[in-house]
Amino acid sequence: MQVLKNKHILVGVTGSIAAYRIPDLIRSLQNKGAQVKAIMTKGAQAFITPLTLSALTRNQVYTDIFEFHSEYPIIHLNLTDWADLFVIAPASADIIAKLAQGMADDLLTSAALGCPRPILVCPAMNTRMYLNPAVQRNLNILEKLGFHLMKPATGNLACGVQGQGRLPDIEDITTWIESFFFPKDLKGYKVLVTAGPTQEFLDPVRFISNRSSGKMGFAIAKIAAARGAKTILISGPTSLRPSYGVEFIPVVSCAEMKEAVLSLYEDVDVVIMAAAVADFRPCYVSQKIKKTERLNLELEKTEDILFVLGQRKRHQLLIGFAAETKDLLKEAQRKLQQKNLDLIVANDVIQPGAGFESETNKVSLIYRSGARENWPLMSKEAVAMRLIDRIKRILCRIC
Repeated sequence: MQVLKNKHILVGVTGSIAAYRIPDLIRSLQNKGAQVKAIMTKGAQAFITPLTLSALTRNQVYTDIFEFHSEYPIIHLNLTDWADLFVIAPASADIIAKLAQGMADDLLTSAALGCPRPILVCPAMNTRMYLNPAVQRNLNILEKLGFHLMKPATGNLACGVQGQGRLPDIEDITTWIESFFFPKDLKGYKVLVTAGPTQEFLDPVRFISNRSSGKMGFAIAKIAAARGAKTILISGPTSLRPSYGVEFIPVVSCAEMKEAVLSLYEDVDVVIMAAAVADFRPCYVSQKIKKTERLNLELEKTEDILFVLGQRKRHQLLIGFAAETKDLLKEAQRKLQQKNLDLIVANDVIQPGAGFESETNKVSLIYRSGARENWPLMSKEAVAMRLIDRIKRILCRIC
């Protein structure tokens, strides 16, 4: 699934030291299938050369409003006609002030003033500069004028201090750009997604878990948020970062996941339980168990979160997952009925490419009505997109 395939992204680079990160943004957009062209201000060229961006974009980099280009005779207007989206990153305090006042004293500001496309502004500067009332006023003006803004990240800055002002992570900027091209057909809905494994501790250093990477649940949360839903992701321990725009709640055990889910359940419209929650937990010992010839573990059942949700369901649309190794459809049908689900997503985890930790999945859907769909092997993001399509159809029927 490449929502950015053949999309035209115009990147405006300004005089911030964060300009050195823009080659990574260009690469990220190209890896998603986008075509990229760049405008650079004079200040930007003090940090990175036009030659670098030209080599990466495989296009000429534009720096001077008075330089003639036969492809774009009226350069500041024709470039933005080419673009589907204009991204100004990094956006310095100076460029933000100019945009807020409608100034057009170079190619970038002239292009922005005459741009018929949406403009995303990604500020990057020292914390004191970013928090200065004048800069905040200018950002508020831009928002009122219809510019899209990403808040800068917090962390170590080039000046040696810690604070807010870093260019947002390249992955987050890319996610925002991707989400711009998604339909916002879930706007107004609240979606709760669970993901990853749980860890059930035996003693302070050991636990029982499973191989779930969380990739399926994280992909679902990303697509739900991109399509306009207020999205909350509750996940057990994984190595993944939640997507930009997703509210994230980390948990460890089944008990913690149950508490987090139930605390939010009444206020959400859709619950998608993609987590691989442990079915059993050991009886916990407060001290590390010493090595012995044989260790007998006493296990007890964890509470079935999905069953509890099914019993308490009122207005919510409840979707479960069934990861099986045999009798896939039979087991999925049983869980659908037993747990009072509206839809269940079933996959055979021992099939190549459809199990834990993979980038792909092959699933079957079973609806409450008994209808079934068998999907081919595809990326987990593609599965997430198609699943959200089906959920939207159900929501439309309910409405």
